[in-house]
Amino acid sequence: MKPIVLFLLTVALASTAGDPAGFHMWKASELQSFSKTLAPKLKGKSILSEPLAGERNYSFSAVLRTASGEAEVHETKADVFVVQSGEATLVVGGKVEGARKTQPNEVRGSGISGGVEKRLGPGDVVTIPPKTPHQMKVAAGKEVAYLAMKIAE
Repeated sequence: MKPIVLFLLTVALASTAGDPAGFHMWKASELQSFSKTLAPKLKGKSILSEPLAGERNYSFSAVLRTASGEAEVHETKADVFVVQSGEATLVVGGKVEGARKTQPNEVRGSGISGGVEKRLGPGDVVTIPPKTPHQMKVAAGKEVAYLAMKIAE
């Protein structure tokens, strides 16, 4: 009995001991299941963002949207989105309409004028530099699930 317990303990310690601090890995199957795992948690909301990991200058979140979001500008952070399922239209560039500061280095508004629309679907990756207006639009009855990375300058 003792050799089996010792073996299991050794395997358990060896499987976690090899990962360096700050290392994170998500299997493709985990990423593709965002919409299924997040949907029950929406509870009447149109967006749910669940933190996955974070370090000094970056963070990762799983996001599910069932409706359009506000226009936004992050003055000191870049966004990177990796679409896992569903579809949306990203409006990028232009000017935020009804801009208001919602917290330090963050601006939100009702929409974007003069931006460019980009259709997004599974597998698409977008990068949005700091100070760039952007808005995720989701058509009625549709949803989009994506991995969102925020990277501070």
